[in-house]
Amino acid sequence: MPVVESRCVVPVDLHVAFAVSQTQGEARKRWDPFIRGQYLVGGATRAAKGVRTFTVQRFGFRMESEYVSYNPPTNVGMNMTKGSWFFARMGGGWRFSEVDGDPSSTEAVWRYNFSCKPAWLAPVAERIGAVLLQRDIDRRIRGFARGCVDPFVLAHLDPDLGGAGDPARTAPPALP
Repeated sequence: MPVVESRCVVPVDLHVAFAVSQTQGEARKRWDPFIRGQYLVGGATRAAKGVRTFTVQRFGFRMESEYVSYNPPTNVGMNMTKGSWFFARMGGGWRFSEVDGDPSSTEAVWRYNFSCKPAWLAPVAERIGAVLLQRDIDRRIRGFARGCVDPFVLAHLDPDLGGAGDPARTAPPALP
């Protein structure tokens, strides 16, 4: 099963980084180039373990995922429950950790795994898929890094995740 991973360091604390990763609506679309639309399903009003999301990818692919872990501010895990015909399985995890010696910076590590179907096509499809997914995840984490310093995104953080309630925590870092 292929695994792709991307990482970056962002100049915000752990709570703000996590809160940016969990934005919804226009704030999410502002930083996340992967999605055209995304929303919680089943009457959920906020993310939590067991909550499902519906995502429309920028090319129109649709997927429903479920949070299999949700541990603010350090990690989330998702598994696809419904999706494109060519994915047999897909899952991902986003981890956030304080940079050693710099509590005002956070390392984000995003890892995805998947398998393709039908079985006879999987060896080729998974090699191609790993390249394409790596490109998408790299682009997505760069967008996340931009979102971590975007005043619009920072103004729309969930205060329960350590976001918008404290202007000092969400103020973008000063430019050199």
